[in-house]
Amino acid sequence: MEYEVVHTDDVPLTDLSETDDVPPDLQIRALDEVLDTDDVQLKLWYFEPGEEIQYHAHSEQEEIFYVLEGEFSLKLGRSGEEEFVEADAGTFWIAKPEIGHGHRNVGDEQGVVLAIGAPAVDDPGLDPHGIDDE
Repeated sequence: MEYEVVHTDDVPLTDLSETDDVPPDLQIRALDEVLDTDDVQLKLWYFEPGEEIQYHAHSEQEEIFYVLEGEFSLKLGRSGEEEFVEADAGTFWIAKPEIGHGHRNVGDEQGVVLAIGAPAVDDPGLDPHGIDDE
């Protein structure tokens, strides 16, 4: 099909605590699976207060994030050059390949982040402290 239309409520909510994936305790909606994307990964991530995606990097994938709801503290940058930035609804940020990034819900309510990653490859998180600058 050349196009697809889906409402958020029609995308199954997956509890990652029931899988071996990391992070273990978050919930997601895998929009890319329902929309059957070829070149991009698209997820809605749900964070209860205090939940986080720990600081990590990817070797190939570039990721763009957008806060739909909540208040987050972001940890961004290369190892040894990390910065902390506050983000709330309406905030975008990007993490290029091999650039460390992580974020935590610092608010009192559930937070929701849209994550867009390309290319759509299996690119597990790397320890940013182990990436050599070239």
